[in-house]
Amino acid sequence: MAYWQWGDPASAHVVLCMHGLTRQGRDFDALAQVLVARAGGQLRVVCPDVAGRGQSDWLRNPAGYQVPLYAADMVALLGRLHHEHAIETLDCIGTSMGGLIGMVLAGHKELPLPRPVRRLVINDVGPTIEAAALQRIGRYVGQQAQYANVQQAADALWQISNTFGPHTPDEWLALSRHMVVPAAQRSADGSAGSEAMVKAGDASALAWVLHYDPAIAVPLRAITPELAQAGEAVMWSLYDAIGAETLVTRGAQSDLLSRQTALAMTQRGPKARLVEFDGVGHAPTFVSPAQSDVVAAFLVD
Repeated sequence: MAYWQWGDPASAHVVLCMHGLTRQGRDFDALAQVLVARAGGQLRVVCPDVAGRGQSDWLRNPAGYQVPLYAADMVALLGRLHHEHAIETLDCIGTSMGGLIGMVLAGHKELPLPRPVRRLVINDVGPTIEAAALQRIGRYVGQQAQYANVQQAADALWQISNTFGPHTPDEWLALSRHMVVPAAQRSADGSAGSEAMVKAGDASALAWVLHYDPAIAVPLRAITPELAQAGEAVMWSLYDAIGAETLVTRGAQSDLLSRQTALAMTQRGPKARLVEFDGVGHAPTFVSPAQSDVVAAFLVD
């Protein structure tokens, strides 16, 4: 599992940032820099590529692409970080899928974390997920495409991600740059391809493909109403057990986290504080200072 790190690698205060279903750890570049600046550099921000995404390995069995395995991976990562430099304060940020992972880390009392989660940011997700949003996401997840260049990929990604809200062209290109890799560098199992292919002028070297394993869609498409209902009950149980101070952020036009669910999250469990961002759907990216400052003020005293 690859991860990206910002700030002081020896800091005892770690902020773990976990991305959404089809995204990767570099989504948090802008937010990480805001957090580190606010902390005067005395912060270690760690942004992993969840299994099957970015520069992390792909799984042989796609059935593993589910929250329990992702949470186990985060526990292993935190164990490694703690071995390198002792963690005294642990905060978590999770967008969409990452927010579900965060609920497991903060709500499951038997996980061998180096420290309990102190503060948790859950970004545009909750224990109840709207079925229409899952159907929308299911229509594009796992669809393989090739792009002539990064800009073309960014334009295509905007068509399915414009609910993220307003971004300048440069901001969107920065978010999109790590969403694709040269096709010649990605073999069928997700490992690095042969550099000789690129040097030999293989036609695929001219193409760019999405960074993730298309098989991440397999568990998503296997969800039945019964499985969804059972999963919802488990997630509410975990949410209700969270002892960390919790902030829920929501795009005011989100189709995945309803306002009803978000309000319920303020009334039960950790009784989260709720902040909504106008003009944004699913999900806020924390690139805008209006969004990143809210998170930074919550996490860095």
